[in-house]
Amino acid sequence: MVRGNVTIIGAGSMGTAASVLLADNGFKVNMYSCFEDEAAMINTQREQKDKLPGVRIPDNVVCHNDMEAALNNSDSIVLAIPSQTVRENVKKLALKNLNKRKIICFSKGLEENTCLRMSQVIEQEIKDANTVIMSGPCHAEEMASKIPTAYVAASKHKKEAAEAQDMFMSSAFRVYTNTDTAGVELGGALKNVIAICAGISDGLGFGDNTKAALMTRGMFEIQRLGVEMGAKAQTFSGLTGIGDLIVTCTSMHSRNRRAGILLGKGYSLADALKEVEMVVEGVKTAKAAYKLAIKHNIEMPITTEAYKILFEGKNAGEAVIDLMTRKRKNEMIF
Repeated sequence: MVRGNVTIIGAGSMGTAASVLLADNGFKVNMYSCFEDEAAMINTQREQKDKLPGVRIPDNVVCHNDMEAALNNSDSIVLAIPSQTVRENVKKLALKNLNKRKIICFSKGLEENTCLRMSQVIEQEIKDANTVIMSGPCHAEEMASKIPTAYVAASKHKKEAAEAQDMFMSSAFRVYTNTDTAGVELGGALKNVIAICAGISDGLGFGDNTKAALMTRGMFEIQRLGVEMGAKAQTFSGLTGIGDLIVTCTSMHSRNRRAGILLGKGYSLADALKEVEMVVEGVKTAKAAYKLAIKHNIEMPITTEAYKILFEGKNAGEAVIDLMTRKRKNEMIF
């Protein structure tokens, strides 16, 4: 029995992993890819060979190169696309007759120019959008392989969050709900900046001590900014805060960490991004985070040094020295 029809915008690693999970949960899934070759590959080979090789895509998943066809009869729309492309895709969705369909967003980041969270971008373009944010410590490779994973469905409206929870829950994918969308989104976006820094630390040849300090103080910065922007402090102790930070800073599945390793080894930003090949969300989020720190007058030294390395060409080794020799402080002063 088919539980419903879902449209997934984006056929990369996370979009594909979400399609497998939802198909296994009994949904008919229509994916949309703006790349004709990608849609054809998924439909004919039943595999996303470029971004999620080795994972078979169920037969109740069809990938379209036409957004109108992908949206046909859908009950919910899932966004699994780079954060900097959310607005342009939602603009297209706004032109369709969506009938207040739920929009479930897996994209993690802050819009580069506006510094807005993804739910804010969506709701600017679709005024009556029923938006749910999906976030937490999850690599698409493990999600698609049914490795036990815990995630969060966040919405200002408990009903929408619970409905998304019900859609995605499985024996290998546990979903919690949360109404603190600001905290969930900021945790998911800003941890990518710290993950780049964790990779830089690895690339410089530093050890576990360094990474432990970096992650702990990095989360302190994230929480400090988040609370100033209206988030709840306790959210950053959960899956979308410390949980997501741990997985992104320590795993080689993490594009942000891999890019950071290359930067620590002396690669230019352009060469590091070329080597990783896929979107590294933390780069543009670092620019937005730096702007937000200045706007809200929040001290974020790690984020500031990341910005200087990425956009001002600062030497990573010098950035570490500058962080380590800052004036003496009490650890718990918020």
